Amino acid sequence: MSLDLTSKRILITGGGGFLGSHIVERLRRQGCRQVSAPSSKEFDLTRAADVDGLFESLRPEVVIHAAATVGGIGANRENPGRFFYENAIMGIQTIEACRRFRVEKTVVLGTICAYPKFTPVPFREETLWDGYPEETNAPYGIAKKALLVQCQAYRAQYGMNAVFLLPVNLYGPRDNFDADSSHVIPALIRKCLEARERRAPEIVLWGDGSPTREFLYVDDAAEAVVAATERYDSGEPVNIGSGQEISVRHLAERIAAVTGFDGKVVWDTTKPNGQPRRCLDVTRAEREFGFLASTTLDDGLKATIDWYLAR
Repeated sequence: MSLDLTSKRILITGGGGFLGSHIVERLRRQGCRQVSAPSSKEFDLTRAADVDGLFESLRPEVVIHAAATVGGIGANRENPGRFFYENAIMGIQTIEACRRFRVEKTVVLGTICAYPKFTPVPFREETLWDGYPEETNAPYGIAKKALLVQCQAYRAQYGMNAVFLLPVNLYGPRDNFDADSSHVIPALIRKCLEARERRAPEIVLWGDGSPTREFLYVDDAAEAVVAATERYDSGEPVNIGSGQEISVRHLAERIAAVTGFDGKVVWDTTKPNGQPRRCLDVTRAEREFGFLASTTLDDGLKATIDWYLAR
C-alpha cells in the first residue's frame, strides 16, 4: 500500500542541497504541507546534540536522509578522512535518532561509489559486496555502505522501516559548479563555457576519456526518491538511475557541442580515470515502485547549461 505523505511531518536532511532541494520541491508540489529542510547551520548532523535537538523540535514521522559531504575525484583524493567521517557519522546518528524517536519511515540515500571497482556491468544490487570500491572514492563509498548495514540491522532487531537507495551520478540545475569540488558534468560545462568566452584553443581534462558513466537528471532522481518513500518497504537496496551508459570522452564531445566550444580536448593521462565503468541495472526500481527515468541526456544538459548561464 502507498504511504500518504500529504499528512505526514517530513524531514529532509540536506534539504538545502542539490538533490535535497529538488526532493523538497517535489513533495510540496504533491501537496505535502509539513516538509522541513533545516540547514546545517541550524543543526549540524555531525554533532549528536544537534541531531537530538532536530528530532526533538520537529518530531518527524518520515525522514529522507539526503545530507552528504561530496565532491569529484579531486575532492575525494584530498579529503578521504573527512569524507569518510562526516558521511558515516551523519548517517549513523540520523538513523539512530529515527529509531529512538520511532520514525514511521526512513529513507537513506547511498551512492554507487559503494560498488566494487570492477563490478560487472550492469551493476546489480546483489554484487554490492563483491569487492573493494574504486580507490579514489572508497572512503566515501564505504561510509555510505555502512549505513545500509545499519538500516538492515535495525530492521532485523527493531522492526524499523528503513530503506536504502543507490543513486547514480546526478546532474541538473543547482548542481555544484565549483572548480575544485564539482562532479564531471558541471566541471565540463564550466570548462567549456569559460574556454569559449576566452577563445581558448583547448581544454585539459583528467584521465584518458575511456571510463563510462551513467547520469540521472536531478528531477528524475527526486521523483524516484519520493516514489520509494511512498511505495517501497523492503530492506534490499535499490539502484536509482537511467540505465544508459556513456564514455567520458563522448560526454565531453557532447557538452562541447552544446556549449559552442569548438577547441581541442586534451586528456591528461597522469591524472586518474576513476572507476572504469558505471552503468546500473535499474529493473528493481521499476518493478518495486514504478520508477523509470524520463529525461534524456540532451534535454537534461540543455536545462543544466541554461540554468548555469542564467546565474
